[in-house]
Amino acid sequence: MINEDILNGAKTAFIDENNSSSPDFKPKLLFNSKHTKVRNEIIDQLRTCDEFIISTAFITFGGIVPLLEELKNLENNNIKGRILTTDYLYFTEPKALKRLNDFKNIEIRMFTTENEGFHTKGYVFRKNNNYSAIVGSSNLTSAALVENKEWNVGFTTTENGEIIINLLDEFDELWNKSKGLDEILPAYEKIYNDNINFKELREITDKLKERNIKDLVPNTMQEAFLRNIRSLIKQGEKRAILVSATGTGKTYASAFAVKDFNPKRFLFIVHREQIAKQSIAAYKNVIKNKSFGLLTGNEKNFNADYVFATIQTLSKDDIYTKFKKDEFDYIIIDEVHKAGALSYQKIFNYFTPEFYLGMTASPERTDGFDIYELFDHNIAHEIRLQEALEEDLLCPFHYFGIHDVKFKDKEIDDNFRDFNYLASNERVDYLLEKSEFYGYSGERIKALVFCSRKEEAKLLSKEFTRRGHPSVVLTGENSQEERLDAIVRLTNDDNPNNIEYIFTVDIFNEGVDIPEINQVLLVRPTESPIIFIQQLGRGLRKFKNKEFVVILDFIGNYKNNYMIPLALSGDRSYDKDNLRRYLMEGNKIIPGVSSINFDEVSKQKIYESINNTSFSRIALFKEKYNNLKFKLGRIPFLCDFYENADFNPEIILKHNKFRCYHLFLSEVEEDYLDTLSEDEINSLIFISQNLANGKRPHEILILKCLISNRYFEISKIEQLLFKLFGIENDLKSIESAINILKLDFFVENEKAKYGLTTFFDDNYQISAQFRNFLAHETYRKHLEDVLDYGLLKYRNVYASQSEGVNLKLYEKYSRKDACRLLNWPHDDSSTMYGYRIKHGTCPIFVTYDKNEDISESTKYKDEFISKDFFSWMTRSKVKLESKEAQAIINDKDLKIHM
Repeated sequence: MINEDILNGAKTAFIDENNSSSPDFKPKLLFNSKHTKVRNEIIDQLRTCDEFIISTAFITFGGIVPLLEELKNLENNNIKGRILTTDYLYFTEPKALKRLNDFKNIEIRMFTTENEGFHTKGYVFRKNNNYSAIVGSSNLTSAALVENKEWNVGFTTTENGEIIINLLDEFDELWNKSKGLDEILPAYEKIYNDNINFKELREITDKLKERNIKDLVPNTMQEAFLRNIRSLIKQGEKRAILVSATGTGKTYASAFAVKDFNPKRFLFIVHREQIAKQSIAAYKNVIKNKSFGLLTGNEKNFNADYVFATIQTLSKDDIYTKFKKDEFDYIIIDEVHKAGALSYQKIFNYFTPEFYLGMTASPERTDGFDIYELFDHNIAHEIRLQEALEEDLLCPFHYFGIHDVKFKDKEIDDNFRDFNYLASNERVDYLLEKSEFYGYSGERIKALVFCSRKEEAKLLSKEFTRRGHPSVVLTGENSQEERLDAIVRLTNDDNPNNIEYIFTVDIFNEGVDIPEINQVLLVRPTESPIIFIQQLGRGLRKFKNKEFVVILDFIGNYKNNYMIPLALSGDRSYDKDNLRRYLMEGNKIIPGVSSINFDEVSKQKIYESINNTSFSRIALFKEKYNNLKFKLGRIPFLCDFYENADFNPEIILKHNKFRCYHLFLSEVEEDYLDTLSEDEINSLIFISQNLANGKRPHEILILKCLISNRYFEISKIEQLLFKLFGIENDLKSIESAINILKLDFFVENEKAKYGLTTFFDDNYQISAQFRNFLAHETYRKHLEDVLDYGLLKYRNVYASQSEGVNLKLYEKYSRKDACRLLNWPHDDSSTMYGYRIKHGTCPIFVTYDKNEDISESTKYKDEFISKDFFSWMTRSKVKLESKEAQAIINDKDLKIHM
């Protein structure tokens, strides 16, 4: 069987690309692109192997960190591995070798290149008596496995294949010529460090030369922002907002904009003195020949050209009134999502600059305040975490979701308050073990730890320090001087009193820049996606010699665990399947070098949270609705939700209280006063419940023809299907769509829900009822919105379907969907159960994860044998000679589509 699979795979790869074969056995080119990474293939192979060998010239710590979770699993299962590298160019990092050497199941050797070169790049994985190999150009470095243009060939062979025999012989020959790591590492590390010091000195000299030659230039985000802000000002706009992920350079972007505008006097408003000082430093790098001053609790400079003020000081009546209302030509408010507070409102109501700019990473509010309206709904630019990673504006991160320590008699959850456990020896040792295991980029750790409560932070900091890992706690109770001192001690390598960890609760959520941070520990439940990203963002600022930041999220039995994939993915649709998919495939989806990993326990806790959380909460609907309304400056409709990727409105449509968008607006929007008749509402409910999902465009095109032409022709629908979607020879689906719109498909009790809705007569002319509905502007607006939404959804999700069937691989369909999309004349979903042979088709529905308490007669052994083969059983008591069984066995002869 395996031999046939390998031969068939080779035929596809080398003779005929149209030949059907298993992807597991097909030789393939492995390279890095926006959608593929060589690293993902290596992780997949490690996950399923019984033994592995790796031979690469170069190994870096950044290359192995994303593999640590899988390597740990291999160690736990005693899966052996051998890794061979070289001293060539002294490029391989000793730190990486030491980390790999900590694994008890891995043996490492180094080939010395005094007399002969070594430039191999190969990865071999044994599974039973077969091998999979990746051979080509990729070293075990982050750049080679994710970023660089690399060519590798992946292939599978039996143990008797000539190529694997030669490959293993060659590896063994090199292995036997090499030295054990313990023998060679001390001497290698000394030479490596000498080389690094020389390289660093040369880099510093080169950078000093560059700095004298050219000024700072905007990055891609800043360039786009500057173009937009110039355009808005040219159009006479007076206000705008910049929405930009933490770490992408909002402060420098604003400095470039201010330099462009060249105001005589300028005001920059922040919420902390420390941020004001950092902002002045950034502005001085961009703008020359201006005086800069602070207006804070500690310093009162009213006369500088450019004033940087804290809101706490500026909002005092005896402070802001010292300035004339039109004193400043340009005012910028940082972290403007706080602008709903009275202190900010006083400033907005008093000053009248030529231009107001607001900046934030998270404009969405839960308090009902409309930030967008404050800036006339002018979005100068918007870039979120995913886009920023794609644009390489942020430091790459390696996220690890790790289960928090589990005590014998207790589990950490939302209500856990016992500090005897939270700061116990067991938990402290566990946190330190994980922090050391997953590591950091650079020579020493500079970590930020977010805790739930001040008392927990204080106790953990004390215990870390007692164990030889000096740390401090910073809360709102600490002065600016104490905070600055702690940051200096964390970041300054030459400080004799330096520390490794800063413990905090929330004061570092936003604003404060510590670019040197190379590890973030989240030792608290996720409160919201916004706060999660704010805390993650503390480590995403780029910095010299910081290749990546490690994020360690200690996951307890928390109710809000579902927010983790929600935040990491940037998917605001609240679609549960999307969240589950991201949990499984996030490492393959996230852009660039970054990686996402969950251990099995934490993964299970997140699945449970997704399963147990209802996204059909009216409060959530209102929050998402208001956020989009504020952004657009008007009542949003279904298409607006889709185009702004902001919540999946089908969740609203499925809610029993609404069932169509008109009823939702009537409930939540005070300014929506439109009314519809009961028949009009029933018509919209029918379309919203059956067509808005976009799983087939045929019904929608028929209705659109009726709206524009007052009739439709089957030939015209065929033309539109081909023109818009390339669908041809699909008369049966058109007839099925007509059947749906005539309501003949539905069972009687469902028909009753939709009233006496009719769209056309027997001649396909528009019905009098539908014509009257369309004369009502409110009805027509909602109808066109839901139809356009359905087409958007089809075009972006369900198009490119399998040939000859209205189904797309890997999408989700109900039994009712199957009846409709397979063109059955009636909805037989209620009697379909596991499968049904009817109308030349046989849809099969499998309960893959069965409850243990089901009856013996329904314990079918339905399971995947491989990616290509599925074992399936008919219902019990079906005999092989029965009509049902014969129809399935002879499906091709009888033209039954399984």
